[in-house]
Amino acid sequence: MDISKYYHTVKHLKPIQLRYQLWYRIRHKMRQLLRFNDSLSIPSEATPVKLVPWLAKSESYKAGKFTFLNISHSFPEEFDWNLAQYGKLWAYNLNYMDYLLQPNMDIATGIKLIERFIHNLPPNSTGQEPYPIALRGINWIKFLSLHHPQLTDHSSLITINNSLYAQYHILLNNLEYHLLGNHLLEDAMSLLYGAYYFRDRKFFSKAKKILEKELEEQILEDGGHFELSTMYHQILLDRLLDCINLISHNDVFQDQDELSSLMQLKAQKMLQWLNAMTFSNGEVPLLNDAAPGIAPATKEINNYAIRLKLLSEEEIRDICENFYNSCLSQSGYRRYNGENYECLVDIGPIGPSYQPGHAHADTSNFVLNVNNQPIIVDTGISTYDAGKTRLKERGTSAHNTVTVQDKDSSKIWSSFRVAKRAEVKIIEDNNQRIIAQHDGYKSLGTTHKREWQFDENQILINDMLEGKITEGKAHIWLGRGLTPIQNQQSIKIEGIFISFQNAESVRLIQTKIPDGYNRCADNYKIEIRFNKELNTIIATA
Repeated sequence: MDISKYYHTVKHLKPIQLRYQLWYRIRHKMRQLLRFNDSLSIPSEATPVKLVPWLAKSESYKAGKFTFLNISHSFPEEFDWNLAQYGKLWAYNLNYMDYLLQPNMDIATGIKLIERFIHNLPPNSTGQEPYPIALRGINWIKFLSLHHPQLTDHSSLITINNSLYAQYHILLNNLEYHLLGNHLLEDAMSLLYGAYYFRDRKFFSKAKKILEKELEEQILEDGGHFELSTMYHQILLDRLLDCINLISHNDVFQDQDELSSLMQLKAQKMLQWLNAMTFSNGEVPLLNDAAPGIAPATKEINNYAIRLKLLSEEEIRDICENFYNSCLSQSGYRRYNGENYECLVDIGPIGPSYQPGHAHADTSNFVLNVNNQPIIVDTGISTYDAGKTRLKERGTSAHNTVTVQDKDSSKIWSSFRVAKRAEVKIIEDNNQRIIAQHDGYKSLGTTHKREWQFDENQILINDMLEGKITEGKAHIWLGRGLTPIQNQQSIKIEGIFISFQNAESVRLIQTKIPDGYNRCADNYKIEIRFNKELNTIIATA
């Protein structure tokens, strides 16, 4: 057992996480001994909620076939809601039931799917976990509220509502304090929906208490979500807009206005951050845990915010046209726009110290679009399943930065764990230059310092390794579909030239890059060996 690895992981946890980890484990053992099971049906009275149009989910169910994470599966007879064949996340998606809100979902099919879920709920351990309950609860409430006038089978509706009310009690008794982060925030957002649908003051009070604390903590001053994933930022902002939609159109609780004001303030900041992180082609870089096609696009989110009157079209245009480096400072990102390029730099922490589950060992990473085309990209991810692929995709060599002795700058392990973390020191930070160093290779006696200089048509990057070991390897991942041409120590890509000074060797490697969950695409990466110092010149015109 690597005691150091566990120590440097656990020491960052909050006391509440440790307390609930212990309590939930003890309670689970006690319930097994007593053969206790949660009630799966509780008598309830439900009231449909009023909502303006939300963001529809992508199609994941058609003619008996489910498609999640680029994997399709049809159940011949009974659904296996715990299906483990494609990994835990696939089964989670089956239980989220986002497909109820896909554009072509008819009432009869949706009700049938809900009834099948309820029928199979007793042995469905995945469906009784708090996170799937939270996401599914919002989906059910939206679907039932939207189609309420057409739901004429009252006995079926009573069964559904009683099941949903029981599920919300399970969620209330299993809130994810042991994880915190985005899980607890989404638990509370869903509990808010349950509060309005069932007119349940207890649900509302708990949701309000959690939301007030977690929104203040998780949404940074610059508007970024503290787990620093663009994908999760989009997902959580969409969910926050759903909550604003709910409160704005349903006057139920006397003290709801103060919560509404807080949510609107945080949503506006999140919108500003998201638009500052979105390239002119409408795409976001796949930073930390992120994959294409999962979260709603920035344009969709902007339009939703406009419908909710949080921001006007003119205000969103102003955000998109005016990028200030300082606006991303709390989350550790900097954006520089040249004449024909957009570059994002990461000089921040890997994520919240007590919840780095979606973090990568990517300190001093950067991405680059030229003429609206991704040229230097973050690889993103293709899996959450523990194993070599997950470790590789979170590792330093999968990002546009430097490794020493092929080590990771932060000690990532398992699926969602981080032990020792790189600490960043910013030396200079202005509109044309940034210099930062980190101690991720402290165990090797080495410090990595990187300097970026930005001109209208050129980016200069200087890497320096100082200390005991000064031999390193720089990694540059090129966008999908590009055909680079190497000429000794320079690379030409679509009229862009990348050259290297002081390099011992420059290799253009044909490899594969994640292209969404469970899928990869062909691409190229550049691997540069150097000693002590490397100068990289990127000419964009």
